[in-house]
Amino acid sequence: MSSGASDSRNINADLELALRLADIADKISLNRFEALDLIIETKPDTSPVTDADKAVENAIRDEIAKARGDDLVVGEEYGSPASLAGKYYWVIDPIDGTKNYLRGVPTWATLIGLVDPTGKVVVGVVSAPALSSRWWAGDNLGAMGSLNGKVGELRVSKVAKLSDASISYSDLLGWGNRKANFLTLQEKVWRTRGHGDFWSHMLVAQGAVDVAVEPALSLWDVAALDVIVREAGGRFTSISGADGPHGGSAISSNGLLHSAFLKEINNGI
Repeated sequence: MSSGASDSRNINADLELALRLADIADKISLNRFEALDLIIETKPDTSPVTDADKAVENAIRDEIAKARGDDLVVGEEYGSPASLAGKYYWVIDPIDGTKNYLRGVPTWATLIGLVDPTGKVVVGVVSAPALSSRWWAGDNLGAMGSLNGKVGELRVSKVAKLSDASISYSDLLGWGNRKANFLTLQEKVWRTRGHGDFWSHMLVAQGAVDVAVEPALSLWDVAALDVIVREAGGRFTSISGADGPHGGSAISSNGLLHSAFLKEINNGI
């Protein structure tokens, strides 16, 4: 068990709960995936939301209220309490990749993270049922993944040079004054692919990709990813280099390439 606030908490039990929450979410989201009567709305920020997003988050919130009544919840669809101070809180993205979900693209997932009172993510589950894949981790418990029912330990790659690296990202929006640096970097590395969203970072955790980056994100997009990448032996920071999921952006890497990548995209910034 880690030191600090997590000492009084049974992280194994919390991870088991998170996996149970993912089971609940999968049943709802898969049932509505590619449904002809799927209801699609537009949120104030113009991003899409479906009835499945809302149903998944409601079901998870209900189960957390039963199992961990003292914990708080931060969710993409229904927001967060006015204060999180001194509390454990669950961070939920009911369907990460809603645009894929509503178009019938199978790359989407439910993200479930648990954050301790110090701000550290201590449990993370990413469940992508349409890909028959799931990834999970607990603080100091290691990271695991399953594909088509086969379960194994997650470990990041050992690629040590950017020139040999495979880099994944979502798109070229939101980069601001770092965009030119990122475009230049793409010509220096072995490979770049736009896998996007949660999948980029889980590919880092399982060693298939060496660096994943997204320049503009919310906490629910990254909380679950953070602990999984770290427990797989990697590093997770914002694009400015701040460790953890609270910086409004994300870089996950195998650790060996992190400093060099940060230097490249922040050159002259």
